[in-house]
Amino acid sequence: MTRLGHYTGVRLVSAYAGCGGLDLGFVQAGCEAVWANDLDPVAVATHNALLGEKAVAGSIDTVRWPKRGSAEIVVGGPPCQGFSVAGKMQPGDPRSQHVFRFLDLVEHVRPEAFVMENVKALAVNDRWATIREDLFARATRLGFRTSLLLLSAADFGVPQRRERMFLIGLRRDDPPAKIDATVSSPLTVAEALGRLPRWGARGNETICTAGITPAKRPILRPTAYRGSLLFNGNGRPLKLDLPAPTLPASMGGNATPIVDQHELETGEESWIVGYHRRLMEGGAPVKRVPAHLRRITVEEAAELQSFPRGMQWFGTNSAKYRQIGNAVPPRLAFEVARAVLDALGASPESAAPPNLPAQPHRLLPLP
Repeated sequence: MTRLGHYTGVRLVSAYAGCGGLDLGFVQAGCEAVWANDLDPVAVATHNALLGEKAVAGSIDTVRWPKRGSAEIVVGGPPCQGFSVAGKMQPGDPRSQHVFRFLDLVEHVRPEAFVMENVKALAVNDRWATIREDLFARATRLGFRTSLLLLSAADFGVPQRRERMFLIGLRRDDPPAKIDATVSSPLTVAEALGRLPRWGARGNETICTAGITPAKRPILRPTAYRGSLLFNGNGRPLKLDLPAPTLPASMGGNATPIVDQHELETGEESWIVGYHRRLMEGGAPVKRVPAHLRRITVEEAAELQSFPRGMQWFGTNSAKYRQIGNAVPPRLAFEVARAVLDALGASPESAAPPNLPAQPHRLLPLP
């Protein structure tokens, strides 16, 4: 095998690849995608439009795997629902066994490094301590040294407080013990959405049609954004001067986050803040919300995940939101990839993070 230090395109195999967020970060860092797989054919269509016809749809148990020695790095984000605090966290959930199926692929390909991504809970929750120990032990038997990192996307220029676990294994040298933040001030929702065309205009027109209904019995907490439940459904209002919370895969209906378009355009106090204040003072709940409250578009969700602007998304609107919510932010993946490549001694000729900042579009008022 050619020494990694001489590579300009380290080969990449990806399992549970979804629409390609993790893979895109590695490709932008200098890797060459040679094979990818996901169960969802719609996500595979998006992946192939983004990174070339490398991905195959189907169960990891039935598709033909790439050849042994076909890649220097294997990456993947096995299903996280069994581990997530948003789910039932049942140890017997069959989806949770895919973390070991991922290592089966690693054993088959025999790469120099692997990266497995998953939810924060798998890294820190005592319930999953035995699974973590089993993962470490299996990786050691396969000849890898491992490190477990917990990273927040907001520390790397992603306008979203999305925390994810990365289990990194290197066959020869020690994997990175940490990956330093690349920004001192997180990118905010307002800054991110300000880079897109006007809401409803070309380039930002894939609108969520789910209505916003005030809760008849709202639940109030000290602020409008932390714990208060002012509207029916799981969609929460976004605080524009902060990064967004984790975007869920359940977006597309009433779980899609909410913004105040008037606040976004003018910078004035959100109607949501005033409504929360009125409720805290004993006011009665309203029966309908103003027209300038809306849900984020597919393009805005993609921007909050740091996907390239203008990329092609396949499937229904719900499928597009789901792909985005399931993805690893490419900017975060890029920094993980750079750390892994540095640890391998690889030195790509050029590497630039995806979705570089553009001049913000001027926000126009609603008609």
